[in-house]
Amino acid sequence: MKDFWIEQENVSKKSINKKKIIILIIIAILTIATITVSAIYINNKEARNWIDKNILQKEKTQNNLPSIEIEENNSNVYAFNRYIGVFSKNNFSIYNSVGNKENELTLEITKPIFNSNNRYLAVAEEKGQKLYIIEDNNILWEKDIEGNIAQVTINKNGYVAVTIVDTIHKTVIEVYDNHGEHLFSAKLATTRVVATSISEDNKYLATAEIDTSGTMVQSNVKIISIEESKSNPQDAIKKIYNGENGDLITNIKYQEKNKLLCMYSNKITLIKSNGTVEILQEFNNKKVSFASIELSNHTITVEEKSSGIFTADSVVNIINSENKSKSLYTAESVTKEIYTSSNAIALNLGSEVEFINTSGWLLKKYIAEQEITNIVLSDSVAGIIYRDKIEIINL
Repeated sequence: MKDFWIEQENVSKKSINKKKIIILIIIAILTIATITVSAIYINNKEARNWIDKNILQKEKTQNNLPSIEIEENNSNVYAFNRYIGVFSKNNFSIYNSVGNKENELTLEITKPIFNSNNRYLAVAEEKGQKLYIIEDNNILWEKDIEGNIAQVTINKNGYVAVTIVDTIHKTVIEVYDNHGEHLFSAKLATTRVVATSISEDNKYLATAEIDTSGTMVQSNVKIISIEESKSNPQDAIKKIYNGENGDLITNIKYQEKNKLLCMYSNKITLIKSNGTVEILQEFNNKKVSFASIELSNHTITVEEKSSGIFTADSVVNIINSENKSKSLYTAESVTKEIYTSSNAIALNLGSEVEFINTSGWLLKKYIAEQEITNIVLSDSVAGIIYRDKIEIINL
């Protein structure tokens, strides 16, 4: 009897061991297959294109996507967070990623200016006084501003900087917290503000200014302490970075760890949190058609490179502003326009759009039956705008 139980136990162990071996073999085969497919996908462009189209279903075509009907030809369309908003006749309709209307807000605005970050959207009246802050798809707070609004920027926590013109000062900047409380005003006597940005920790306001009062145009970047501006505005300016002769500043953007990116007409520079400045990209000797710093921890330039007698490719050079790593993406056509969000980039190639991420990988490809003239983009959704509808692409 004892020998029988020992024999049965041995049979059971052999059965378990066989199962383990089979499982290990399957895991090994799947691992090898995954590594092989990944290597082919990375290194073989033709195979990658086939996988993107036939397996990953990244290629989308016109008239085969969820859409939003446009009733008014002069509607303003904007993508933010997970939504696409359509503004017309004081109504701001907010749609989700499948084209269903989630809310409709009444905004007393005629000509809107939009700026978004994370869950927040700022909508202001261009050359007017009205300002609305929307969180997700509801109005968080609203204000009437003294003076005419030229620009508005909002950080990921909902802090807002409003640039105002046509007052006794050349430019005034009003800063509000995420509850709509006024924090301070910055009054500039001789400079024109081309861009503003609030740091992600809500501690600093950066302004990009152009001074035309002298014989030469002077660009400078000013760093202002928000906390000190509330109590001691005279000592609130922490640093001023003067551009070199001939430098024309066009945009600034705070990224993570209080890194401030500055885009000039001929280069992109980085101001670190310790105050040191370094050049990330220069355009002087390159045929750069587009550049952007409106990304999360990255900058991009799009350079045209000849691929034949009458053809050219668009080479997208993506630089990580934190570790300076570079990624390249090549589109086999000339780019007509670019659109950027935090981690998404859209290349308008005419009748096609290629959506890529900041690592240089294709997210989606859209093929139209006609020339594409307008696109709206957020990190998770894009809209291709036609005369009577918006086609929605989930990224």
